[in-house]
Amino acid sequence: MPKAKTVNFETSLTELEKLVQSMESGELSLEDSLKAFESGMQLSRDCQQALADAEQKVQLLMEKDGEIVSKALNTDD
Repeated sequence: MPKAKTVNFETSLTELEKLVQSMESGELSLEDSLKAFESGMQLSRDCQQALADAEQKVQLLMEKDGEIVSKALNTDD
């Protein structure tokens, strides 16, 4: 079974932002816009999956004796 591809969230998000800017410029042909949209949808799915994976890891790390322990997020820096 092949290993799932590892997605770099920040890189994918940056690529997605560039695609959106390019599409919003209105300078792409219809064909190029459709290709950009398709690529953007894949990048969006990749980002969503990366976030879901991170959330799952956090939950596993916070589990204690089979129960998830809630902790307040400290935002004071």
